[in-house]
Amino acid sequence: MIGPLFEDMEAAYPYYRLIEAGATVELIGIEGGRSLKGKQGVELTTDQAAADLVAADLDILVIAGGFGPDKLRTDDGVKDLVRDMHEAEKPIAFICHAGWVPVSAGIVEGRRVTSVPAIADDLRNAGAEWEDAEVVVDGNLISSRRPPDLPAFMRALIAVAVGEPEPVA
Repeated sequence: MIGPLFEDMEAAYPYYRLIEAGATVELIGIEGGRSLKGKQGVELTTDQAAADLVAADLDILVIAGGFGPDKLRTDDGVKDLVRDMHEAEKPIAFICHAGWVPVSAGIVEGRRVTSVPAIADDLRNAGAEWEDAEVVVDGNLISSRRPPDLPAFMRALIAVAVGEPEPVA
């Protein structure tokens, strides 16, 4: 899932790594068929609007960080999809500022998570237990801090998405 001015690496790296692992990947946004630019200029086009999807349509939801989550978190379709995924106990992965989206969806209370330290207070204020770790897996929630943590984030994500651990090089 991406919003305007997403963090390029946090969108492109999971996108291609999940395809490499054999997953079918679609980009979700507030609107489908919309071209969005990342903070560094990478251009991606959304395939689907969040409001047009339900948890049964997805196996996993990955939310990229950057400035996009600030817009995503205000959209009812996005919040409804995140809540639906959570109620279905399907994996929801988020990195960096993307932690704002599950906060606004109201699903982090009592859960262990991480994020970029700048939004740690937002997660704590929403009832989450924030940890300073490269990746935190708590049930169906997979969270990570920032782009340098992408390798650890993707190992956890691929293990969940494909159902087997990824070998570490």
